Amino acid sequence: MLYVIIGIIVLILIYVFVTYNSLIRLRNKVNEAFATMDVYLKKRWDLIPNVVETVKGYAKHEKDTLKEIIELRNSTYENMSVNDKVDVNNKLSQGINKIMALAEAYPDLKANENFKDLSSQLSKVEDDIANARKYYNGAVRIMNDKIQMFPSNIIASMLGFKVQKMFEANETERENVKVEF
Repeated sequence: MLYVIIGIIVLILIYVFVTYNSLIRLRNKVNEAFATMDVYLKKRWDLIPNVVETVKGYAKHEKDTLKEIIELRNSTYENMSVNDKVDVNNKLSQGINKIMALAEAYPDLKANENFKDLSSQLSKVEDDIANARKYYNGAVRIMNDKIQMFPSNIIASMLGFKVQKMFEANETERENVKVEF
């Protein structure tokens, strides 16, 4: 009987160690996925002032949109938490969509070589961000499954593992951008 109890305890300990290592591996994968996406988010972050300055000259009466983007952009990116970066970049995506819609309304802006180059770079970065978001969200989904599913959820909660936030499009991003004059 003693051997059975010792055997059960050993199996439970093995399960705890395996689950813990699995959770660590998944957390590292989520961190890697965010770091990959963060490179593209930072690249977009650095492009935004150039796009805004180019648009300013053509769309003087669109100051609210440009001001909102500048205010978001003026926060210190390096000091933000992962959740703050996700939230700010969701808002920046909305602003960038508005700027691109403005280009349609201003043929001179659309024809400007500097704007064409910047918008091309921004489009490439946006594609990279979209792909990195897919990778990040996949890694987060796998980790969240492990954290929330029985019996690994018991080990995860005992060891302080928390559900991670997905990078999602918000409601306004899903709507068509309207530009009215």
